[in-house]
Amino acid sequence: MPNPTSTPQLQLRHISKRYPGCLANDAIDLSIAPGEIHALLGENGAGKSTLMKIIYGVTQADSGEMLWQGQPVIMRNPAQARQLGIGMVFQHFSLFETLSVAQNIALAMGAAAGSPKQLEAKIREVSRRYGMALEPQRLVHSLSIGERQRVEIVRCLMQDIRLLILDEPTSVLTPQEAEELFITLRRLAAEGCSILFISHKLGEVRALCHSATVLRGGRVAGHCVPADCTDRQLAQLMVGDAATSIGEFTKVTGGAAFLQVSGLNWHNPDPFGCSLSDIDLQVRSGEIVGIAGVAGNGQDELLALLSGEQTLPRDAAQTICFQEHPVADQRPDARRKLGLAFVPAERLGHGAVPDMSLADNALLTAFQQGLVSHGLIERGKVEALAQTIIQRFGVKTPDTQTAARSLSGGNLQKFILGREILQQPKLLIAAHPTWGVDVGAAATIHRALIALRDAGAAILVISEDLDELFQISDRLGALCGGRLSVLQDTAQTRLSDVGGWMAGQFDTPQSQPATV
Repeated sequence: MPNPTSTPQLQLRHISKRYPGCLANDAIDLSIAPGEIHALLGENGAGKSTLMKIIYGVTQADSGEMLWQGQPVIMRNPAQARQLGIGMVFQHFSLFETLSVAQNIALAMGAAAGSPKQLEAKIREVSRRYGMALEPQRLVHSLSIGERQRVEIVRCLMQDIRLLILDEPTSVLTPQEAEELFITLRRLAAEGCSILFISHKLGEVRALCHSATVLRGGRVAGHCVPADCTDRQLAQLMVGDAATSIGEFTKVTGGAAFLQVSGLNWHNPDPFGCSLSDIDLQVRSGEIVGIAGVAGNGQDELLALLSGEQTLPRDAAQTICFQEHPVADQRPDARRKLGLAFVPAERLGHGAVPDMSLADNALLTAFQQGLVSHGLIERGKVEALAQTIIQRFGVKTPDTQTAARSLSGGNLQKFILGREILQQPKLLIAAHPTWGVDVGAAATIHRALIALRDAGAAILVISEDLDELFQISDRLGALCGGRLSVLQDTAQTRLSDVGGWMAGQFDTPQSQPATV
């Protein structure tokens, strides 16, 4: 347990930071004791990420004072922060895609730590010890989102850190992986390392954190001991009245199958990737099908094949059908004409172009919706669509001309999902729809998905958040090693069932259609 009488590891006094049109941090006070696991809570856009960047030296405060182990310090850059013993895992990863895991970690740790080759053994040992096994020689571009997160966490754990800042560290981990991480964090805390923990998974915060500071609108809204609060009480502190919208949804039975996948086999040319084997899947109009799985078990490959980013030869076109129309050989635009909408796992760079405005990002996938006439973009309609998305989905942004990269993760996710939903698709495929978003934003997204389902759309959600899948899915399955379990009615499914499927323990032969 932390010693509250000792000199704080970190102390912030009246920290303020203003961006054009936004006061991100407004006179924030924060104190973290040695060995304390301190949660920083708040809805998307509350100022949490800005505060973390100030502590880590990514950006500088406009005013206020920072004390490190009782001494005033001006954090000029992340290198200085790391020298002092501060490590940070960002929600959006800071990895070079064309380099290996070992090369990325070596770059972050500096020349004194040794060459990538010299670090390989330690990487293997540390990653195994903490339940996040990594192959040091794998190239980052071949890694799934979950595996990339592991690289970031392991990189920090290899340093002699006194304060570890974690921004949504479990957002792509299974419950078992998260618990293993918590064991590690508790051990680090017992050794005197302070931990600043940002998470929207309130159950995690309650189980792990000694104390919490809640931000709202850039200000400190209150403090609490998470273990003494319920999830709903914590949500109320974070998002106010939006907490009342969190709840369960009625399970339904869909109509005719819209998406039909039959005997899908695909060999991944990437030796480190995952091949797909004999996938049978149906998603009916008017239902949500959820697919769980540990990162790296074929989710990315299946998404690419369903979205059209990866095509099959013409003679295999029947493998994937939209309403009995073969599409496996067609590119994304052709599939969108047949009613597909797609929310990819990666927001920046895949779901949205970082430096483009929200209006232009709306145009990216919605150009077939009457926004282009005779080869000319109808700017008024584009602006109107972007504005509608912002209003309908509660996106916090100054205006439609704001660059996508300036939005918080949750607000950008709401924008991307809103862009796809407002196209009134017949089939929506969404990957990790609420990854890293706050409870209020997640509730908004879930209600939108349910409304789209009730309007008759077929929806496929691939997520590593089992709570989310049980909440919104009508049928559930899991991927393991490129194989898909039989789908089962969610109401008849236990958490242990899904856990078994994720480990490859399928109750029925894979050759049977996943349409139970």
